[in-house]
Amino acid sequence: MTEAIHHLIEQYGLVAVFLGCVAEGESAAILAGFFAHQHVFVAWQAFLAAAIGAFAGDTFFFILGRSFADHPYVLRLKARPGFSHAFRLVSSHPNIFVLSNRYIYGMRLVGGVAAGFASITVTRFVVLNAISSLVWAALFCTVGYVFGLSAERIVGQALARHERLLTALAIGLAVAFLAWFLAHSVAKKERANDARDGQSEAK
Repeated sequence: MTEAIHHLIEQYGLVAVFLGCVAEGESAAILAGFFAHQHVFVAWQAFLAAAIGAFAGDTFFFILGRSFADHPYVLRLKARPGFSHAFRLVSSHPNIFVLSNRYIYGMRLVGGVAAGFASITVTRFVVLNAISSLVWAALFCTVGYVFGLSAERIVGQALARHERLLTALAIGLAVAFLAWFLAHSVAKKERANDARDGQSEAK
């Protein structure tokens, strides 16, 4: 069974990394780095898959906000907790926002849409998003690579092939759960802040 999973990862893993990084995919980038250390992926290919996926995801949501503002899906994203806060930030500090938005759990999707609604130019957004994507991919792929190095030191360089695979999958699940938990906490806090802002405006 593990051999079959290993084969699937070798064949389609980079595609999965790309798709995972299109969304809020820190765990996908970390897994890419881990598998690169275990020589399942070529390191530069894993890095590019993560960086291009991150760039494509934010650009996609920027285009949604800029060109499809009245689409029902965009309106749902606009109604999500954190959008108003993201829009204020991108309007007042566009450069800093685009460079840092992907690091804020739970705000990346609404942040891209908010940037589309703001006055930031397409060229500026694309350049800043490319820089941010490259730095983000390097950071989280390196985290995964270091996890792989640590795992070998702890378990030994004779770590079996299927054990490396299971270790990587366990790390990915743990990071995905942590990202979900943090995103849920941020969203809950944003809902509370929006509710307080609404009460203040009502007064």
